[in-house]
Amino acid sequence: MNWRGTTTVRDRIFACLPYLLPLVYGLTFGQFLFSQFPILQIILIPLSPLLFLYRIPFAGLIVFFALFMLVVRNENIPHFIRFNTMQAILLDIIVIGCSLILRIIPLQGFIQETLYNMVFLGILASVIYGIVQSARGQYAEIPTISDAVYMQVR
Repeated sequence: MNWRGTTTVRDRIFACLPYLLPLVYGLTFGQFLFSQFPILQIILIPLSPLLFLYRIPFAGLIVFFALFMLVVRNENIPHFIRFNTMQAILLDIIVIGCSLILRIIPLQGFIQETLYNMVFLGILASVIYGIVQSARGQYAEIPTISDAVYMQVR
């Protein structure tokens, strides 16, 4: 839905970029799929400069807070960009939450692989959907997450 006006090509590009944040964090859950299907490592090729940047200590945390403070809370930035940035931040929080939960619960074998694959594929599908909808100039409506985004972004 595009109810807040039209979007320019620049707005669409900037709305797609924040979705790289949950994708980078979600790659750790893809370790089993990457080992079983090496062709999926094609995903890593365009992300390699970004992955190199995230090896710097606290780089992810700095990017996280920079996006929240400088983009989401800045009312001079179009609503479309702020909406997609906040949605990417919430997806990232979900990935971090899953990571913490799966570290606490000692799982091994088939159950661990299944949960990791499920989280990775869910994040990958959400990110691809968000990027495609943003590139089309439409709001990516992900159930429950988009509702929380609308409450945060005015």
